[in-house]
Amino acid sequence: MNERNVGNEILEGLQEIKRFKKGEADLKTHSLRDPLKPREIRQRLNLSQREFAGVMGVSARTVQDWEQGRRNPRGSAVELLRIAEKHPDIFVQKESTAVGD
Repeated sequence: MNERNVGNEILEGLQEIKRFKKGEADLKTHSLRDPLKPREIRQRLNLSQREFAGVMGVSARTVQDWEQGRRNPRGSAVELLRIAEKHPDIFVQKESTAVGD
């Protein structure tokens, strides 16, 4: 397994910034696209608004507001939506059996 050397990565990043400031290099940038709309994600997960609200840690009213365009998700809610979109299995767990059954 390849071990990361975070210290070297930081130093390389600082050197890249110095080269950029001198006009010797371009910075590498990454853009995150907006996640799907909350309703689309919820429907993909096959959850009711109340269930989705519980998973997201918000009120059912907040989910309704998102879906009806009265409010937009912000901060950590946007990140959770990205995770729900890319890794839905994390949000929908199958029933587990008790130990010893």
